[in-house]
Amino acid sequence: MRVGLGLDFTLGLGLEEQGLVAREAAELGYAEIWTPEGTGLDSFQLCALRWRASAQVAAGGLGTGIAVSPVAYRTPMAFAMSAGTLGALTGGRFVLGLGSGGLHRPDFRRAMGVRSGSPLAIMRDYLTAVRGLLAGETVDYEGASLSLSGQRLAIDPAPRTPVYLGALGPRMLELGGELADGICLNWCSEGQVARARRIVDRGAARAGRPPGAVPLVEYIRVSVDDDVAAARRALARATLGYALGPREAVRDRRFAYRAHFERMGFSGELAELDARRDHGASDEEIAGEISDELLLNVGYFGAAEGAREHLARLARGLDVALVRVVAARPGPGAVRAVMEACAPRLR
Repeated sequence: MRVGLGLDFTLGLGLEEQGLVAREAAELGYAEIWTPEGTGLDSFQLCALRWRASAQVAAGGLGTGIAVSPVAYRTPMAFAMSAGTLGALTGGRFVLGLGSGGLHRPDFRRAMGVRSGSPLAIMRDYLTAVRGLLAGETVDYEGASLSLSGQRLAIDPAPRTPVYLGALGPRMLELGGELADGICLNWCSEGQVARARRIVDRGAARAGRPPGAVPLVEYIRVSVDDDVAAARRALARATLGYALGPREAVRDRRFAYRAHFERMGFSGELAELDARRDHGASDEEIAGEISDELLLNVGYFGAAEGAREHLARLARGLDVALVRVVAARPGPGAVRAVMEACAPRLR
């Protein structure tokens, strides 16, 4: 298993700090450095910046990747152009992760101009089209959400950049096993990683792939501080929006992260937190009431010396464990504290 680093926009790192952190990650022995994508700084360019910085320290630079980019943000050709360029630039050390984002919500699909269709069908379309383009194929494809006629990526030789699928539920995990080059997991307990492996292998078998052929990558959130209460607050805030979901988004409870947490056995606790919220409790109050059991089943908070062992437990069954930094307090010092606590190589 390889250990990588995951950095997101909540850390408030400037572009120069991004480069410094990437070099430090290489010095600390991290094998990879990944990012999610929102509607802020372009994640392909962030990956390029971090790779260049890490290459000053580690021969060839760290592996890099996006987990995940919502497919509504770009066309298949745009994904293939950016991913293929970055794959060529890094010498094959880039992975493109695609995800459904808010496709389960009709309002999101309308706002982003995505044709009607189930998230499962749309992700099948994007996986098929983007992987074909990155393989150097001439793609003729008609799907539920998109069509391509005689399209070919003009990068020679073909970059063959891996395309991973962000997946939570059983059907999406099976689709990834069938079509993707890897799976991007998120917010998983140790037991959920094992279940995901079985489901992915089931999908892989349908495509004639052997068990274990499709690698699993996961962000594991870690918050460390000498003030354990501060570390706990930071992780609880990061967890709340995923586990509980938005106040009015009842549909999210069937299709998104709320359903994912319920499959891991937290339905009762989340229902109690819903009731507290319905009676006027603030998000800050609710974050304080999330159980330690839930938090520690999917991440880590506490003193630095306990982080590495807990990470190793949650990472069992993964091919790549990405330490997703959750800062307990503002500033790059909190980022470095997590990096050093989980570092594969001690300073």
